[in-house]
Amino acid sequence: MAGCLVAAPTASAATVFNEPLTYFNASTWQKADGWSNGGMFNCTWRAANATFTSAGQLRLALTSPSNNQFDGAEYRSTNKYGYGKYEVNMKPVKNIGVVTAFFTYTGPSEGTAWDEIDIEFLGKDTTKVQFNYFTNGVGGHEKVVNLGFDASQGYHTYAFDWQPGSIKWYVDGVLKHTATSNIPTNPGKIMMNLWNGTGVDSWLGSYNGANPLYAYYDWVKYTSN
Repeated sequence: MAGCLVAAPTASAATVFNEPLTYFNASTWQKADGWSNGGMFNCTWRAANATFTSAGQLRLALTSPSNNQFDGAEYRSTNKYGYGKYEVNMKPVKNIGVVTAFFTYTGPSEGTAWDEIDIEFLGKDTTKVQFNYFTNGVGGHEKVVNLGFDASQGYHTYAFDWQPGSIKWYVDGVLKHTATSNIPTNPGKIMMNLWNGTGVDSWLGSYNGANPLYAYYDWVKYTSN
């Protein structure tokens, strides 16, 4: 199985969801298809844009089926997960106007308040990573961190440890940022996506239409409390 839940032998040990992302397991993951988030998202999600490489990575694509029309990709877990550590080994896209993301999300479409915890790469400068979160739809917690390397040039491990009173973000095992105010409480789906923006040039820069563009995810891991 590509994704599995492994029950630890003792009551105090963690449960682990470990996904090597080598093929599409429909019992564990979903591909967004045929709709758009609207607003700043200048693309339609297409299941065909979430594929797997022969080397065993999830590949998300941003493509253009016709002039000034764009298709992105979103891959999300079928189940929701709560407090614990979320890790991803990935390589984002380097291109102005584009976002590559790893995050947890739940919201009105899931019958809950909007809670979200983000790791986002803005393609205009992939030597930085942006951390953010939303609690009941309230955001404004952006933190941009200098990486000391270009994330688009190789795989690195990014993580956040979500606890009742804090969120701690890590890069290659090194703590980079801690938040302790108004922390989300609702379990969410594990999400990965690639999209181009519109109307948010001050944040992303103006997308130049370059395509196809590809983001790669090697593995995902969740360890509960």
